Amino acid sequence: MNPQLATTILYCLFFFFLGIAAVLAFIQRQAVKRRERLDEEAKAVLETARREAETRGNQLIVDAREKALAVKADADREVATMREKEQIRDRKLDAREDQLASGQESLRKAQRGLESSQTRLAAQMRNLTEQRAELDRLVQESQRSLEKVSGMTQEEAADQLMQSLRQDLEHEIGSTVLKHQRELGRRVDAQAREMLLTAMQRYASVHTADTTTSTVGVPTDDMKGRIIGREGRNIRAFEKATGVDLIIDDTPGVVVVSGFDPVRREVARMSLEKLIADGRIHPSKIEETVEQAGKEIQAFILQKGHEAAGEVNISGLHDRVIEMLGRLHFRTSYSQNVLRHSVEVAFLSGMMAEMIGLDGDLARRCGLLHDIGKAADHELEGGHPKIGADLLRRSKENDEVVHAAKGHHDEIVTEFPYTMLVATADACSASRPGARRESLERYVKRMEELESIAQRFDGVQQAYAISAGRELRVMVGSQQVSDERAAAICRDIASTFEKELTYPGEIKVTVVREARFTNTAK
Repeated sequence: MNPQLATTILYCLFFFFLGIAAVLAFIQRQAVKRRERLDEEAKAVLETARREAETRGNQLIVDAREKALAVKADADREVATMREKEQIRDRKLDAREDQLASGQESLRKAQRGLESSQTRLAAQMRNLTEQRAELDRLVQESQRSLEKVSGMTQEEAADQLMQSLRQDLEHEIGSTVLKHQRELGRRVDAQAREMLLTAMQRYASVHTADTTTSTVGVPTDDMKGRIIGREGRNIRAFEKATGVDLIIDDTPGVVVVSGFDPVRREVARMSLEKLIADGRIHPSKIEETVEQAGKEIQAFILQKGHEAAGEVNISGLHDRVIEMLGRLHFRTSYSQNVLRHSVEVAFLSGMMAEMIGLDGDLARRCGLLHDIGKAADHELEGGHPKIGADLLRRSKENDEVVHAAKGHHDEIVTEFPYTMLVATADACSASRPGARRESLERYVKRMEELESIAQRFDGVQQAYAISAGRELRVMVGSQQVSDERAAAICRDIASTFEKELTYPGEIKVTVVREARFTNTAK
């Protein structure tokens, strides 16, 4: 081998290994630097984590201390409250102990006084026994002497004396009682008249006799034809929507609205006036107008109910009661507006209640709601007192208010004084001059109709209509009619009234069957 080439190869190998060693040394230094840098970053991270841990630990310690302080404060307050309650309890116990001690001392004093009194009483009883024995001996001697003188025994003399005393006492008691009864009746009548006159004078209301009109004016006869419509479709739609009857005859300028429900009649009247004013009359327009008028009337009813309750200063009424109260604005009784009548009865009842020391607010509430049943007596069975009482009972009204509505016509036993006040105020309001009116012919005709219907039945001898046509008394022959037949006649008369007559409220039919036997002793 060439020595120079070998030398060159050796140099190359030397420098190769030397380069590798340098590269390894460089890599080692870089690794050491990287390790140092990683160590520093790790130390920084650990330092940051340590600081965050310390901060969080301090915060947790602070929060724990605050919670501990809050718990301690709550515990201190509870302890203070318990100590205060304990102190109050101790003071009460001390006061009770003092009262008990004083009571025991008083009891001991009373016991000592009782013992001394018993001693004195025993001595007095002994003296009384001795005196009684002496008195009995003297009485017996006197009785024997009297029996010898009078010739009567003790029992006979006592009976005669008691009989004489009883007669004198009965006569004296009778005359005294009669005298006081007359005086009491006179005073009561005078005070009652004075109270009624004072109450009626204090509430001097103005009366206007309302009449329920059912007529609507039309400008021309052509408008009547438009109201009827083609083949009567408009009038049928109107009657179906309103629930009333529309009467169109030859009377010029007038259309009659007929219906038992005053609210429906008012809705129909208002709707018809709006349709006539608008001029467009067809089924869809009729339905729209009737619906709008119904909403207006409903709002008007609620307004009238609230106004009446506010006028009498009554609060807390149920919404249904307010609505029924407003419906009374459209209800009349013998041409008297029932709502104004109820307001007047409320004021009169309240005034009379205050005069005799009763609750005026409760009396006004009873008076305002006593005729509430008249708002629905055409829809439900029974008279308006029963209907009104049921409505008020369902509305959670007081027993006094319910009883006043049910008993203001004296149909049940009066349990509360407010019922009597309402009945009195009701009679005063109805009897005011101008409050109610009815033609004499109409009144007589209704009475004659009731009596003539009863006279149709076999066995009826006499029939009398009383209580302004609200009751009929029928007399039947006892020989021709049995008890079972009398009951059947009563039922048949009531059924005939329901079929043939139109009347507000109800009519009470009473059949009387009486047997009389007379003989003369000669």
